[in-house]
Amino acid sequence: MAKVSVRYYRRKNKLREKTLGLAPLRDDEISFDEGLMEEAMAALDAMSEDYPDWVSSLIENLADVHRRCVDTPEQRFQHFEQLHAIAHDMRGQGGTFGYPLISHFSDGLYDFTGVSTSTSDKNVEIIKAHIDAMRIVIKERISGDGGEIGAQLKNGLDVAIKKFSVI
Repeated sequence: MAKVSVRYYRRKNKLREKTLGLAPLRDDEISFDEGLMEEAMAALDAMSEDYPDWVSSLIENLADVHRRCVDTPEQRFQHFEQLHAIAHDMRGQGGTFGYPLISHFSDGLYDFTGVSTSTSDKNVEIIKAHIDAMRIVIKERISGDGGEIGAQLKNGLDVAIKKFSVI
């Protein structure tokens, strides 16, 4: 067997210089404009106030696709793909705007509607349970972890999943 020679070149990471267009900075020389940070936080707060109305339209989209799952079972695979895409868009937003339960339920729906999921009637019911939980969170404006109500919603969804997952 022939001897193989390998050379390893360590190159300097110049990302900071490229992105800032400056000479290298020490960590104590990096700062943020407090005014811009305050503006960004104010904009995020304003968006948080509108989030329940905005996400309600996404929840209604989920409900509409769910209805199509019920009405046209032969097209469920395509409907599950739509549900999967909507849930993907929703799962990071809830926590950002103060509704981590929306992220939790969206994440569960995203995982549940993956490609390997069966499109059975039972699974369509589990999807409905996810959507119903999200509707309650927004209707009742349950922000944060929801305390006792949030725990009950999570538990209720778990019970529904177990109920409809029985073979």
